[in-house]
Amino acid sequence: MKIIHSIPEMQQEALEQKKQGKVVGLVPTMGYFHEGHTSLMQIGREQADYLVISLFVNPLQFGPSEDFDTYPRDFERDKKLARKYEADCIFNPSRKDMYPASPLTRVKVHKLDRYLCGRSRPGHFEGVTTIVAKLYNIILPDLAIFGLKDYQQYIIIKQMTEELHYPIKVIAGPTIREEDGLAMSSRNKNLSSEERQAAPLLYRGLQNARQQFLNGEKDVEKLLNTLRDSLHQSPLYRIDYLAVVDGQKLYPKKHAQRGDVIAAAVFLGKTRLIDKIILE
Repeated sequence: MKIIHSIPEMQQEALEQKKQGKVVGLVPTMGYFHEGHTSLMQIGREQADYLVISLFVNPLQFGPSEDFDTYPRDFERDKKLARKYEADCIFNPSRKDMYPASPLTRVKVHKLDRYLCGRSRPGHFEGVTTIVAKLYNIILPDLAIFGLKDYQQYIIIKQMTEELHYPIKVIAGPTIREEDGLAMSSRNKNLSSEERQAAPLLYRGLQNARQQFLNGEKDVEKLLNTLRDSLHQSPLYRIDYLAVVDGQKLYPKKHAQRGDVIAAAVFLGKTRLIDKIILE
């Protein structure tokens, strides 16, 4: 497995693989791998001849008061896991190489970032689409794999990829969960033991709301009240947002239908958790 830090070297490596007719796969990450990441690596390994894992904690997608400095990092551990899951290359550029100066060029997908995390984290998705576009240009992948836990991110990246005519297949990997239902996330490491004990209430509430929908309830406020009731079982939760949105355009709904998504963002202590469930 190669470890590449230089952008020109990564570009040259990608071109060499493409010249040989290989299908290049990309799993973009910010590191601190867990089973959610490795499940995406498995998909990439199955579908690509040459698999690149990018590892870059992207400052553009963090707000000024967010957790960029404390975001978990462990490069040695990540290397071992990438090697275990048979990645061909880790691309780990420096911040000064990816952003030599304050960047004047940004990539923004309008409308889809108005709601959910886009509303509570202004500029976040502009940072995501900018870094993904840069990775696309450097690595030249034929396919890129993203996890559905970050559902809004997946929809926005898919839209960007299509509209900018990147010849790249965007693949969705399923949300991977702990045994008690908590969606795996690098930030889960920051939960205290008491917070971790309360964390499954989020997914349990989403499941209850989905069951209520399957039983015939279409009123969004009633579905969200069911989710709220679950979260209120612990005083540790602070709600950022709860919403039912269209599954493709992400606008809020008043009456739910199949294909819509119940999405939530909450704080447990200082740790922000997101999760979603598709109404199907």
